[in-house]
Amino acid sequence: MPANGVPETAEPPRKPPRWRRWAVEIGIFLAIFFAIQAWMARDVPAGPAPDFATVAADGRALSLAEWRAAHPGEAVGVYFWAEWCPICTAQEGTIDGVQADYPVLTVAMQSGGAPAVEKVLADRGLAWATAIDADGRIAQSYGLRGVPAFVIVDPTGQIRSVSLGYTTGWGLRARLWWAGLSS
Repeated sequence: MPANGVPETAEPPRKPPRWRRWAVEIGIFLAIFFAIQAWMARDVPAGPAPDFATVAADGRALSLAEWRAAHPGEAVGVYFWAEWCPICTAQEGTIDGVQADYPVLTVAMQSGGAPAVEKVLADRGLAWATAIDADGRIAQSYGLRGVPAFVIVDPTGQIRSVSLGYTTGWGLRARLWWAGLSS
């Protein structure tokens, strides 16, 4: 027997299977991701979605209440974005796709007045119903500190979900679908 007291025939300890390590790493990543999402959404009010009345990019008056009334019995999305936000620009195609299936009202936060936002929408080829939040008060009423943000409002007017940062189209559709069922 060697001086360390371990027989030379002892096998080295076995490594756990690779899939188990990956599962643990994915679990840790998801826990951190959802913790960050919860922390970022900590100021978002629970319960009824705060109503707002403002001007739309096309110059007409617009409110969340009338937008919801135009889509009775449906969950609606409220998408906060800014013309200066590169992540918002990357998400434009996703929002276009989601709008094909669900009503989405977009809110241009701190992007100028109606003429400036209308020009941005035209330049980017976006046919979005867009509320103007030139001073950030609408976003502030939702407890949002940055963009992009996507708020899901169920058919009864309750906030069901908030996503901050880039969000996938299938994730948004799933949340809108679920909010439509759960009320």
